[in-house]
Amino acid sequence: MADGDIKSLSAFVWSIAETLRGDFKQSEYGKVVLPFVVMRRLDCILEDSKSAVLDLAAGLPGDMDDQARDTILYGAAGDDIRVYNLSRFTFASLKGQDAKDIHANLLDYVTKFSPNVRDIFLEKFLFTDQLKRLNDAGLLYRVFEQFAQIDLHPDTISNLEMGYLFEELIRRFSEISNETAGEHYTPREVIRLIVALLLVNDREALTSSGVIRQVYDPAAGTGGMLSIAEMEMKGLNPGIRVELYGQELNPESFAICKSDMLVTGHNPENIAFGNTLTQDAHGTRRFHYLLSNPPYGVDWKKYQDPIREEAAELGQSGRFGAGLPRISDGQLLFLQHMISKMRDDEAGSRIGIVMNGSPLFTGGAGSGESEIRRWMLENDWVEAIVALPTDLFYNTGIQTYVWLLTNRKAAARRGKVQLIDASGERFWRSMRKSLGSKRREIPQEAADEIARIYSEMLNGESDWGDVSKTFDTTDFGYREIRVERPLQLRFEVTDEGMASLRESKPFTRLEPAEQDLLEELLPDVLGGRVYRDRPAFETDLKKVQKFAGFTLGAPLKKALLSALSERDEEAEICRDRNGDPEPDTDLRDHELVPLDEDWRDHVEREVRPFVPDAWVDETHTDARDGGVGRVGYEINFNRYFYKYEPPRPLEEIDAELKALEAEIAGLLQEVVA
Repeated sequence: MADGDIKSLSAFVWSIAETLRGDFKQSEYGKVVLPFVVMRRLDCILEDSKSAVLDLAAGLPGDMDDQARDTILYGAAGDDIRVYNLSRFTFASLKGQDAKDIHANLLDYVTKFSPNVRDIFLEKFLFTDQLKRLNDAGLLYRVFEQFAQIDLHPDTISNLEMGYLFEELIRRFSEISNETAGEHYTPREVIRLIVALLLVNDREALTSSGVIRQVYDPAAGTGGMLSIAEMEMKGLNPGIRVELYGQELNPESFAICKSDMLVTGHNPENIAFGNTLTQDAHGTRRFHYLLSNPPYGVDWKKYQDPIREEAAELGQSGRFGAGLPRISDGQLLFLQHMISKMRDDEAGSRIGIVMNGSPLFTGGAGSGESEIRRWMLENDWVEAIVALPTDLFYNTGIQTYVWLLTNRKAAARRGKVQLIDASGERFWRSMRKSLGSKRREIPQEAADEIARIYSEMLNGESDWGDVSKTFDTTDFGYREIRVERPLQLRFEVTDEGMASLRESKPFTRLEPAEQDLLEELLPDVLGGRVYRDRPAFETDLKKVQKFAGFTLGAPLKKALLSALSERDEEAEICRDRNGDPEPDTDLRDHELVPLDEDWRDHVEREVRPFVPDAWVDETHTDARDGGVGRVGYEINFNRYFYKYEPPRPLEEIDAELKALEAEIAGLLQEVVA
């Protein structure tokens, strides 16, 4: 079937959706049309074996094991077909029935699919609800009759062509329901870019004969990434065998994805339902290519317990041993999960994942995010990161980034990470009509250029500007050292200080008579004097205690020192029992020292010239890191690609303002006239 025929067929199916206008919201069209497309495709696939399956089923013992029964009937339905239907009806025979019975007859048809398919229609698509709505609206027979006209037999439309059709329908339905599309649907030009980046350096290996590749998406959504990956690989090698795997949490998205596998001849059991992070449905299986667009900024609090348990009990032998990100964002959990699925053979694996900016730099040294970045970079898995334009996605306009990872780097890339800034205006074009937050798209020419820049590992200027730079993996690492400055306090009894003391908990716990006595003694004994030496103040404070006749306990003494003190650069330095300066926590700072630099040299150059009394707290460290400070990793695109743009000259701005004033004055004159 030619490309034009696919588009014509898609347009015809879309015209059926228009039948629903008025009785269904546009965002609900897909809930009717997609299940009907799946049902019609399966009806065409099972048409030739229908009689044989019914005859065989009638002769099987009623007490036969369900699994054995399914296996026998799958075989009768045809090779590589893991679905059967035991209803006496087909689409052809339903057309010959009384139109008023169509609802009951279609229910019989849908509920007699094999359990794996029946679950899709009944539990995930909730298709019986849609059939009832169609019937109540008087539309059911009309919609059914239109679908019965479509020939979706494999002899007419191949699995690959069926994939194109399903992909086109999913795209159109997702676009008209764009208020939630971004959660489960990734723009197709973004997927094609990711797939191109994954495959661009593997073309030779993929075009050999007898090639088999497994592709996996842990947040499969409607299956777009999987289907497009297969299409692109088939484009390189029509004879390649591509096995698709995935897992999805949203019931409707799962139903669409699994249906896609059914109608394109894949094993639908390879698509699992459930939470990938808590219930890994694919266990020890490993894959050649892994790609995903996990949820951005979605917290994992409600299912944190099994994740934390796995991290604690399995450590590095589990999926989350490198670290746990903050509870508000689980993107790096998905990436760790994908890394755990890489193959440990000669071919290895390649990962392509699109995420927002948070995984690049969120979290300081020692945080979960930093430790995960450190783990990936020190294991030399990160190959490249591509900054995409803003406004590409349906439900968010934020900046996104494609991470490319592999456990089989080419020699030239070992110990290196390539950063590509494809966010500039040459890499996008405005859409004629916005779809939710999606206002831009990546044209094919730009996608090809991004793939070329990556493939050739350009470092510096290209025809498209200074958009690609290569770094050592250690360039993103730093040592966080704690810089302290001495505590300097002056002490004085003031009205504000006494008010603060009255509100302190140790003071409120005193007896009323003791409170009154202190309020009288403190101004009498210490008032009228400013102390710039803490020991001198503490000596006179003992006099207050003596006159009061009761002990000033440690909590109360601490409250007094806090309430009656203020920072003063002219005061003496406060010292501990050993005579060492006490640090002022309000002046505490942290310096990030590049890993290839001695921290002492950094302090002498960057700190001491400005604060000569500062020192480094050498106890602020982590035993794993060795030396002073804590090791962290971050990847800050702005630091490497920021270009200073000077402000416009004042003369130019002034001239523009005068021109605007003149224009406004002219408009006002027209109004008056």
